[in-house]
Amino acid sequence: MSTPQEPPFRQIAAEIRAGIAAGDLRPGDRVPSVRQIAQRWGVAAATANRVMATLRDEGLVVTRVGAGTVVSERGTAPRAVEVDAPQGSARPARRRGMLPPPLTAARIRRTAVAVADREGLESVTMRRLAAELGVGPMSLYRHVATKEELVVQMVEEIVGPDDLPEPGTGGWRAGLELIARRQWELYRRHLWAARAISFTRPLMVPGLAAYTEWTLRVLAGLGLSQRTCVQEAMALHSLVNSAALSVADEVEAEQESGVSLDRWLQAQRERAAELLDGGRFPLLHAAAQAGAFGDLDAQFEYALARHLDGFAVLLGRAQRA
Repeated sequence: MSTPQEPPFRQIAAEIRAGIAAGDLRPGDRVPSVRQIAQRWGVAAATANRVMATLRDEGLVVTRVGAGTVVSERGTAPRAVEVDAPQGSARPARRRGMLPPPLTAARIRRTAVAVADREGLESVTMRRLAAELGVGPMSLYRHVATKEELVVQMVEEIVGPDDLPEPGTGGWRAGLELIARRQWELYRRHLWAARAISFTRPLMVPGLAAYTEWTLRVLAGLGLSQRTCVQEAMALHSLVNSAALSVADEVEAEQESGVSLDRWLQAQRERAAELLDGGRFPLLHAAAQAGAFGDLDAQFEYALARHLDGFAVLLGRAQRA
């Protein structure tokens, strides 16, 4: 009778774990990133993410901004386990004489948001949260049933229904600029939120409903149909969300590689010169020389301004009609 084969993510995690145990990877050394794992072992990104989550849960690796994921200082040491923990639910030992705070839904939410802010939404697993909170994974399920439910609670934690001011008297354009920039600032603080908040399958969260309601109030009274107002509210959200996803991708790439966008562009200078200096792409060459690429905040402001210019044209036609 053959022994069942371990799933791929466990096999890959075992290889990396063995490298750490053998001293090939020492504390502070970078481990393969999610993208590198996917490429090197020929697996899907979801499998690579499970590899990284497994190593984090075991305390072997940590993520550091600007350095990527590295072997932790205690990466070569076995984890302490509570003696009285039920079999199969081992968890980090608590310091003698110190009682942890009570486990509540609010504490789970805040911890999940903190992990996602540091390492991305893929890193938020029940095992990871249990390790952060010093409890057994099963104890979390008394407060949150699924990962999907947890994500909803995380969004509720960062988007309050009372976060927005009363719409001012500066006109529709000032109002739409304000709501778009508020959403942009939210995504900049919590980069994972752009992946969690969908405009096609919206989360039933009061804070998100308040953003849409606020936008519709700005558009009310302009002489547009209700359908057009809703389409504009969704289009504006889509613009901000798409721009935020670009920022999230860039920060994720920087964390995984340890190379900032500026440093990456400098490293590509020789290749860019080879591509652009031949005279085949003169306009691209001039734009690169002028430093026109790389500022994601400026790109967002440009996209927002041009979107609102287009909406002004639509509004003028509707009012003339």
